[in-house]
Parts: sequence; C-alpha cells; structure tokens
Amino acid sequence: MDISVWLVLGALAALLMAGAAAVLLVRVIRARKLLVDAGIPLQNKALVWAAVIYTVSPVDLLPDPVYLDDIGFLLLALRSLHAAAHTAGAGRGRAAAKGTESGGNLSATGSN
Repeated sequence: MDISVWLVLGALAALLMAGAAAVLLVRVIRARKLLVDAGIPLQNKALVWAAVIYTVSPVDLLPDPVYLDDIGFLLLALRSLHAAAHTAGAGRGRAAAKGTESGGNLSATGSN
C-alpha cells in the first residue's frame, strides 16, 4: 500500500475516535445533572467519577493508542447511572417537576 493510503486511513481512524470522544463528552456533561440529583445512590456517582478518573489517568489496561478500555468503562458507568436515575425517578422532565410544585400526585420521596 502507498503511504498516502495509510495516512488517509490514519486520519479516518483519528476522526472516528474524536467523534466517539465528543459523543462521550456530551453524555458525561449531561450526566452531571443526574449526579447532582439526591435520589441517585452514592455508588453510582462514585462509579462515574472513577470512570472519568480512569479515562484521564496514565495507567491503562490497554496501551494509550487503543481507547477501547476507556470508552468501555465510561459507557458502563453512564449506563449504570442512567439505570439508577431511572429507578430513582430522576430526569422525568419539566412536567414531573411542575406536578410536584403544583401539588400533583407525586409524593415527597419521588415515588408514585
């Protein structure tokens, strides 16, 4: 193969990794709102922060050019946080928040 083909493949791989990193960054920023919510268990919050610290730490299970372990840990932590938020009833949207403010049928603990 010609060197230009390798350069194009390398640039494509770098763009794909940058896109995956951007998507994960957006998901982590959105998940921060759920981390502030008091209904989320501490273990799920700690798991997300541990995954973020692992991602930026120089110690990895796989060498740094391969980010599959970092992405895998972040996705696992975000899925765990999403499941805990769904169980706790967080992130229901503005309609649920308005229902609690106007004396709706939601109790103070957030369960129906």
